[in-house]
Amino acid sequence: MSRSQRVSPSLAITMIMKRNLLFTAVITLALFSGLASAKDVVVTDVAGRQVHVDTPVKRMILGEGRQIYLLSVLQPKSPFNGVVGWREDLSQADPETYAAYAEKFPELKDIPTFGGFKDGTFDVEQAASLKPDVVFMNIEAQTATEDAGYEDKLAALGIPIVYVDFRENPIKDTPASIRLMGKLLDKDEEAERFIDFSNQQMARVTDVIGKVDPERPRVFIDRAGGYSDDCCMSFGPHNFGDYVRIAGGQNIANDIIPNTFGTLNPEQIIASNPQQVVVTGGDWEAYVPGGAWVGVGPGADMREARRKLEALTHRTAMTGIDAVKHDRVHAIWHQFYNSPYYFVAIQQLAKWFHPELFKDLDPDATMRELHERFLPLTYQPGYWVSLEAEDE
Repeated sequence: MSRSQRVSPSLAITMIMKRNLLFTAVITLALFSGLASAKDVVVTDVAGRQVHVDTPVKRMILGEGRQIYLLSVLQPKSPFNGVVGWREDLSQADPETYAAYAEKFPELKDIPTFGGFKDGTFDVEQAASLKPDVVFMNIEAQTATEDAGYEDKLAALGIPIVYVDFRENPIKDTPASIRLMGKLLDKDEEAERFIDFSNQQMARVTDVIGKVDPERPRVFIDRAGGYSDDCCMSFGPHNFGDYVRIAGGQNIANDIIPNTFGTLNPEQIIASNPQQVVVTGGDWEAYVPGGAWVGVGPGADMREARRKLEALTHRTAMTGIDAVKHDRVHAIWHQFYNSPYYFVAIQQLAKWFHPELFKDLDPDATMRELHERFLPLTYQPGYWVSLEAEDE
């Protein structure tokens, strides 16, 4: 460097200071940009807990695989986006839906799977290694989660649990759960559009029942009928018990089973003499190979489902009841009990209970519209079957 090009010591120091200030400004801007993209939000989950969550959630663990029923509504183009782990239940409890998603979104096969919180097989270290922003947990697992210390262990790692509910009290908790997950995923508009659709479809039943106030048939909901040799699992005042009431029926177990789930004995069923029997069913080959369960669901074999449904009417609990005498025995997809699509089940129940009031109601069309407007899967019929003649 020539003498004329040399920089004075004072000027050199000034240049270094300016460069350091510029570097500091760039780093500070980057840090603040990162903070702006992850906003700490306090939400109240369906368990009434206030939970801090960094939003929008980018990485999540699903405490139940069937939570994908809602995620598919909120982000239909890429339902598994952000799912870094999930409980391994969808492939066994609803293999048809799992297969349909796997065909269109093969990446789901690479998502790490977990055991359940309720059976104590959840791996906290595995969960921590996936660095989730949140764990969405169904509320029925809350007691087991707390007893096993999972909540405290995850909290110590900075991983919040947010409880949702589509199963224990779905009529009350499903809209709140939809809004909750929509808020955390920055999908509020998608959540509200689906809730509006659900409310509109529910009103097609509730408006009629409220106006006419028809005589309510006695209804027995045979939960997972044929799943085991024991008889008979059913629902109390919530879940399908609520669906029956809304659809204009009288649940015979309402005053016998105090909570959502419970069991009736054959004598109680025979004494109640139900006028309608609704069996919930699905393809449970993974759980009970060759079982007597009724395999309804997307793409189900209706002839086989009807055969198995008829076979269930020969159990002791069905002896002499009006529903069997008049072939008012039906089967419906079990997963309506644990998904935000329950309004379709309510429509179908209403059509069975009061065919004269709902001649123009087409639950199959509702389910098709649900798929076409909100879901990434092509609709396949097969969600219900009946022994009753179609023209009755």
